[in-house]
Amino acid sequence: MGLRLYDIDSASLLLEKNYPQTFFSIDAGIQECVTQLGAPFGDGYYKEIFFDGIHIGFGHANLYERILFRFESDFETVEMHFALKGRSRAAGETLAATIDFETCQHNILYGNSICGQMQWEREEFQLCEINLSPDFFKKFLPDNSILFNDFRNIIEKGKSGLLTDINRRITHEMHALIDSIINCERKGVFKKIFLEAKIMELLLLQLEQLADNSVSNTTLRKPDVDKIYAVREFLLDNMDSNNTLVNLAHLVGTNEFTLKKGFKELFGTTVFGFWNDAKMEHAKKLILDKNMTIGEVSDAIGYKNQRHFSDAFRRKFGFPPSKLKKTYS
Repeated sequence: MGLRLYDIDSASLLLEKNYPQTFFSIDAGIQECVTQLGAPFGDGYYKEIFFDGIHIGFGHANLYERILFRFESDFETVEMHFALKGRSRAAGETLAATIDFETCQHNILYGNSICGQMQWEREEFQLCEINLSPDFFKKFLPDNSILFNDFRNIIEKGKSGLLTDINRRITHEMHALIDSIINCERKGVFKKIFLEAKIMELLLLQLEQLADNSVSNTTLRKPDVDKIYAVREFLLDNMDSNNTLVNLAHLVGTNEFTLKKGFKELFGTTVFGFWNDAKMEHAKKLILDKNMTIGEVSDAIGYKNQRHFSDAFRRKFGFPPSKLKKTYS
């Protein structure tokens, strides 16, 4: 079982990944590896985790220029694909149609010994892809939908393709699950249990969204969508900052009305509702994983008053942060 990447002009081999037969075997233990990306393509990494019929791959890179290469794989898989940043395009003789992804889009695809060409645009690039064995995936595929029945038929006939022709937007809940998968610091069997649970929850969200024909991508223009996602990223990267709707809107070149309306439409919550939830989840992680004091956590997420932080934490979780420390100490 392997994946090979070739330079499109010289046909020289750029990368070869040989996966063990345990890739899709049950009770094979957890394995991890990291591939570094360097010159002349860009600066970044791609990390892989595989266990019990599941393969997780996630990467982040800054590409120096547009990359075009040929790829070949010799295995069968169902892939939950999440394009977190950047644009890509795949086309080939074993694909029924070109597959395009843009920032914050997702879909589910089936691949059976795919080969073709892949193009990544020159820009920041981040993705998460979760591969499942077809037999494992089909156990969770609903059988009362034309859409899902068509995809099941694609798998059974061994023809590569997407579950749906239209990619969907990655929701706030999906982002949170992907973040927890990427940043999981557990070890051994506890890591396997945690990752499998999060993957099943993520698959549930994907299938529910894809099954809902009433869900439209958005009424917003693409430039406005990009700006709203930029605000989301800024908030997550600047937990300890103080912001107003006006300065957040001006930061990305939009107005307060568009930011409020768009944020609610894309993420189902207000800007500051999202930010407060993100702060509390981050605080919980700092307490549990970093063993920081309540005061240190309060400062890290921008609270000048430790009591105010404790009150906000209690409203979110139903108990104060001090109880969390005692429970897990």
